[in-house]
Amino acid sequence: MADKPAAGTEVPAVRLTSITKSFGAIVACDHVDLTLHRGRIHGILGENGAGKSTLMKVLIGLVLPDGGTIEVDGEPCQIRDPHDAAERGIGMVHQHFSLVNPLTVWENVMLGDTGRFDAAAARRRVAEISERYGLGVDADARVGDLTAGVRQRVEIIKCLRRDPSILIFDEPTSVLTPAESDRLFEVLRQAVYEENRAVALVSHKLDEILHATDEVTIMRTGAVVDRMVTAEADAPILARAMVGREVSLRSEASALGLVAELAGEGADEGAEAETEGRTPVLRLRGVTARGPDGRVSLDGLSLDVFSHEVVGVAGVEGNGQTALTDLLSSLLAVEAGAVEVDGAPVEPNRPGAMARAGVAVIPEDRHASGCVLDMTVAENLFLVDLNRIASRGFFDPALMRREAGRLISEFEIQTAGPDAPFWSLSGGNQQRVVLARELSYAPKVLVAAQPTHGLDVGAIEWMTSRLRAVADSGVGVLLISSELEEILQLSDRIAVLFRGRVIGEMSRGEVDLEELGLLMGGAGAAEPVPA
Repeated sequence: MADKPAAGTEVPAVRLTSITKSFGAIVACDHVDLTLHRGRIHGILGENGAGKSTLMKVLIGLVLPDGGTIEVDGEPCQIRDPHDAAERGIGMVHQHFSLVNPLTVWENVMLGDTGRFDAAAARRRVAEISERYGLGVDADARVGDLTAGVRQRVEIIKCLRRDPSILIFDEPTSVLTPAESDRLFEVLRQAVYEENRAVALVSHKLDEILHATDEVTIMRTGAVVDRMVTAEADAPILARAMVGREVSLRSEASALGLVAELAGEGADEGAEAETEGRTPVLRLRGVTARGPDGRVSLDGLSLDVFSHEVVGVAGVEGNGQTALTDLLSSLLAVEAGAVEVDGAPVEPNRPGAMARAGVAVIPEDRHASGCVLDMTVAENLFLVDLNRIASRGFFDPALMRREAGRLISEFEIQTAGPDAPFWSLSGGNQQRVVLARELSYAPKVLVAAQPTHGLDVGAIEWMTSRLRAVADSGVGVLLISSELEEILQLSDRIAVLFRGRVIGEMSRGEVDLEELGLLMGGAGAAEPVPA
């Protein structure tokens, strides 16, 4: 590994010059320049698709650039793969985990090493790093038994074990509670200032950038649009640079990652729904279910959703959110418990039972289960029920196009027309098609799972306002999201999910971020949930 230059050196740790990378017709990085210095945390800010992660993959050797140069500690070099990067002292903590669940922490940390190794020494090394950085990880714990937040710490230990002098963190807080996020940034500060490391922090969240970095580079559509010292910036300046227009921080706070704009405030439109004495449109009582691996994914979950309200499900990823969505899509068998829709019992194990009862679902991965890319826009709009576009028992293409045109207009879907291939639409317009289809059946309950994932700020603003309007129209909305800002902006009531159970609830106006973070981390998980 390359030697670390002394503190205060004028030679940048990394200098990327005119980095260019295209994937077919899409230019992911367009002549990007970036300089990282030791002793500083450099934020790389941008919307999803801005090119941030591609740029970092070039630096770590996962993507080869089409053009441009790389210098590490003043020396020009080519980084062909992650091994080259490691040899030059570059390490990366990835957004998505690369851990093997059946193995222990120390075994995962040692993966990739060649030759024989000393298990006892490996355990000691993991314990030493964990203690040094306050990560609190048991070297002998089985990774599959750990929460998502602790797994993120294991990824950090994997990276730090090789003692990199240049660290890349790609969206590191997506699976962390607020308290865990704060602790991570404390660790970063310690590593940077005490050990003279250079850190690149990739994020789309303004709060993270403002609180954790020394300087920031802002990217938009593959290019650098601004650079500034973080201390001289504020949220409006960063937001304007990131999205290319003036924005309302209050109305778009969830898209911009501004928790401070949202915590402890009441709903914008309408009072919180009065629920006493009313029948919920969705009631889950003591629901237990197992995932495909046989492990319990929902563990006695109880939850009510009433009409005219948005109930947000907050929690660190991996605590039952996907299982809850699958249950309400009739895709997960229930072992115990009861499900009611508008006061009537539903047998969730029957295919399509939830949809027939009036539950509509925006799936968390629209490409995997929400649409068919090679079909037309019109075909995707009526994928669920072809009877709606039949005349005298026969499929009627003209009727399908007319009805599709009506929905395209109503939901402001930007497309060449009903016959346009679905894959030709932007992510935001694809999500509008899914929403239009689900709402066209006049549901009693709308389950929105990660409804803004992968969307730009404008598309997020449209989607959140539409979901609020759906609730105001009388539908009960269950919002399942990994974005705490989104939960805080939209929800009338927040339920915290931990290991497949709801362990606490609060109205949005009563939200205390510290208390919410503790619940997301499992505080109170041992207490019984009332039936």
